[in-house]
Amino acid sequence: MVTTATQRLLDLAAIAPASDDEDLLLELLEEANALYQQGFEILRAVVARRVDGTSPEVLVAAVNAVGLPCDASQDRDELVLLLALTEWEMTPAALAYSEMAEVAARRGVCLVPEL
Repeated sequence: MVTTATQRLLDLAAIAPASDDEDLLLELLEEANALYQQGFEILRAVVARRVDGTSPEVLVAAVNAVGLPCDASQDRDELVLLLALTEWEMTPAALAYSEMAEVAARRGVCLVPEL
């Protein structure tokens, strides 16, 4: 059986709350983070292709329409990134990852070490 990155991320998010082992939770979070980044990069490329040829003014309007501030001084890649991020954050995979990271943080597990 082939597992997609999204399905694996959902599986990790389901497993994480039951883990009592902080080291295992960190490993699960690291794997989930890699899948999150991979999924976002794929979606960013899809969005870039979708808006290819769109004028900067239309991109700025699209970003503003989704509730993010931006202006015409931002380059095309930034605008595409903002559009993709907004779309990505609403996917089941991203939502599951966010919930997983929150569960881990409540238990003191985080990918960013404390300074």
